[in-house]
Amino acid sequence: MYATDWLALLFLLAIVMLLFLLFNAVMRKWLQVEKKKLFSYNHINEKHKKMDWTIRVVFLVVLLLGNFINITREPMEWFWFFETWFLLIVFIVVSETVRAVMEWKYAVNKKDYIFTISQLIFGVLLILTVIQTNFWGLI
Repeated sequence: MYATDWLALLFLLAIVMLLFLLFNAVMRKWLQVEKKKLFSYNHINEKHKKMDWTIRVVFLVVLLLGNFINITREPMEWFWFFETWFLLIVFIVVSETVRAVMEWKYAVNKKDYIFTISQLIFGVLLILTVIQTNFWGLI
């Protein structure tokens, strides 16, 4: 009844990754922004590094505390704002917004922040679309 169709899930993941990569390639070419390393910290300056690590530590504390609070409650009475999926979305939005502000203020290429904001908006819209349409009808 609740079996997972792993092939459909892999297909969905491939589609989402392809859309995100295509969006990034088009926006980088259009805005003339250089490509940065994948899965690296790319801090603009020391102030950005401190703010980013503060956000990460606060996120981990809220995640652990929220999970502890929700575990002590009945499953149907969990606080939705302490659920992992919601906290991850908030973390990504806050972290990327701080990055965009730092790029706007301090980056050499002033178009970097436009790329970061467009990437954030596209990613959030893509995730919300996938969730709202039940994974585009795949699952």
